[in-house]
Amino acid sequence: MATTAATGSTQLEQLQRYTKVVADTADFESMRKFAPQDATTNPSLILKAITMPQHGWLLDQALKNAGRGASADHVIDRLLVGFGLEILKIVPGRVSTEMDARLSFDIEASIAKARALVALYEQSGISRERVLIKVASTWEGIQAAGRLAREGIHCNLTLLFSFPQAVACAEAGVQLISPFVGRILDWHKKNAGRDFAPAEDPGVLSVRRIYEYYKKFGHRTEVMGASFRNKGEILELAGCDLLTISPALLDELAAATDPVPRKLDPKAAAAADLGRVTFDEPAFRFALNEDAMATEKTAEGIRIFSADIVRLEQLVAQKRG
Repeated sequence: MATTAATGSTQLEQLQRYTKVVADTADFESMRKFAPQDATTNPSLILKAITMPQHGWLLDQALKNAGRGASADHVIDRLLVGFGLEILKIVPGRVSTEMDARLSFDIEASIAKARALVALYEQSGISRERVLIKVASTWEGIQAAGRLAREGIHCNLTLLFSFPQAVACAEAGVQLISPFVGRILDWHKKNAGRDFAPAEDPGVLSVRRIYEYYKKFGHRTEVMGASFRNKGEILELAGCDLLTISPALLDELAAATDPVPRKLDPKAAAAADLGRVTFDEPAFRFALNEDAMATEKTAEGIRIFSADIVRLEQLVAQKRG
């Protein structure tokens, strides 16, 4: 396994040697500070950012660009893309823009929304190659993402908490998945009544299994660990394709110089003792239903993101007076 070779290198610098670091924030200054390759947003991050004085102009711009009489839905699309356009001035790679979570169980509406968001980016001169549309990892979301992939629209499957969700994403040919490490840990801590060391963290173990399975069987879907609760989780996943990290944890990594050994490696994954599996719709739904944690956390995440979209709609209404 690889370790740091340069004395004095920060843990963030070491991590970036074999993992693409993504900023999990909608705050532009944080992105400039850490210079990540990519950035991700979601309705909760946008809602938080839009209340900051330095970002309020983006809502005004979205209202202006949408035009008088435009629906709140279209204004929010403009707002999300407006944030994405500013982010792409900072990061050299891709931005993830999340669609309305209320569409999580509607394949056709999800496809239409993704096309609309990508069209707004392309109207502003941004190639679809630099955009990932975030879609919830429901059966319907995964199928929509698979169809979109065949159109050259790439998706980031979010709210992913289980192996069956990950396998279905790979089989659909989606671009990237975001397993939620910290939220998996939250559920197990609550139900077990104890904490977990990073090496035994259920969220870490879940991502490790998914990574090994993808690499062993040649799936091209990228794995991006997300939703971290502590630095230890991140270090246990060093070597993952991507990791999306909050500014607070990026600060911790940038302030430390302890060695960061590579924990996930494609060659080691190829030797993992794993069998190939597949999930059609009935098998997927049953497997997800059997996993109480994944069922509860997926549903909870959809509710939270849906509520934040409603709050954004309320802000739009207030702005219009």
